Amino acid sequence: MELRPLGNTGLNLSCVGFGASPLGNVFGDVPEEVAIASVRLAFQSGINFFDTSPYYGGTVSEKVLGKALKALGAPRNEYIVSTKCGRYKEGFDFSAERVTRSIEESLQRLQLDYVDILQCHDIEFGSLDQIVNETIPALQKLKEAGKTRFIGITGLPLSIFTYVLDRVPPGSVDVILSYCHYCINDSTLEDLIPYLKSKGVGIINASPLSMGLLTESGPPQWHPASPELKSACQAAAACCKKKGKNISKLAMQYSLLNKDITTVLVGIKSVEQVEQNVAAATELATSGIDQEALSEVETILYHVKNQTWPSGIQKN
Repeated sequence: MELRPLGNTGLNLSCVGFGASPLGNVFGDVPEEVAIASVRLAFQSGINFFDTSPYYGGTVSEKVLGKALKALGAPRNEYIVSTKCGRYKEGFDFSAERVTRSIEESLQRLQLDYVDILQCHDIEFGSLDQIVNETIPALQKLKEAGKTRFIGITGLPLSIFTYVLDRVPPGSVDVILSYCHYCINDSTLEDLIPYLKSKGVGIINASPLSMGLLTESGPPQWHPASPELKSACQAAAACCKKKGKNISKLAMQYSLLNKDITTVLVGIKSVEQVEQNVAAATELATSGIDQEALSEVETILYHVKNQTWPSGIQKN
C-alpha cells in the first residue's frame, strides 16, 4: 500500500484510508466481530489511517474502532487515528468548552492517550468566525496538552476552507477533509489544491463514490443530489455493468490517481470491502486505470459534471 505525506505534518498515510462511520451502524448493522476483523485485515493489508467521529452512530463508531484497534495489539505509532469534534447526535456545538470536553470523551471511547488528528466536523453548520476565533484556538491548546498531534477542518462547500485558512495564523490548521469533490462526477477540489499546498495543508479526500452515487446499487433515499445527477450516475453504473466493469472500483481508482491528495477515505463495513479497496489500489499501481471505461463514464456524466448540493447555514 502506497504511503503519501500529509502536508507539513510529517505523517505518511496509506493512500486508502479506513472510514469508520459504517462501524457506527450508519449503513446497516455491523456485528462487532466483523468490525474487528475488517480493521485487522485493513491494517495487515497496509492501511494505516482510520477516521471516525463521535457523531457516527451516536458515539458507537468510536467505541467499536477503539476495541478493534486495541485488538490489533500493534504499537501505537504504527497506525494513525483521526476523530472529530463539534458535531454530535444532539446537534452542533463548536464552543471551546464543548470541543475540549469532546476530545476527553473520544479518547476514552477510543481507548487512546491521544489522536493523531482532531478535526472540526462539518463547519459549514456553525459560525465560521467562531471556528476561527474560538474553536481553532481551543484545539491549539489541546495540541499543546498532547491530546492531539494535528488539527483539521471538514465540510462540503469548498469555500469554507479558504475562509478559515485565510483568517487563522499560518500553521494552525494542518489538514482539511473534503468529501464528494474529487470523484468522477465532481473534481472541483482540484482547483483548490495549489492554494492548500501553498499553505502547507494536507488533503484528505473522502467519499470517492459520492455517497453512493457511483455504485451499482445507487445512493440512499436521502441523498441530496438532484434527480438529473442521480439518473446520470445510474446510467454510468449500468454502462459499466454491461461491459463487465464495476463503477465503484473505477471511481476509487480515479480518486487515487491524484498524488497531491494524501489519502482517499472510503467507508468500510466488511472484510470484503477491505479486500475490494485494497485490490483496486493494487491494480491501479500495477496496471493503471481502465482508460476506455473511464472515458465512457466521463462522457455520460459530462452534462452533470461538478454539480453539487447545498450544505450548512447558507450565509457561510
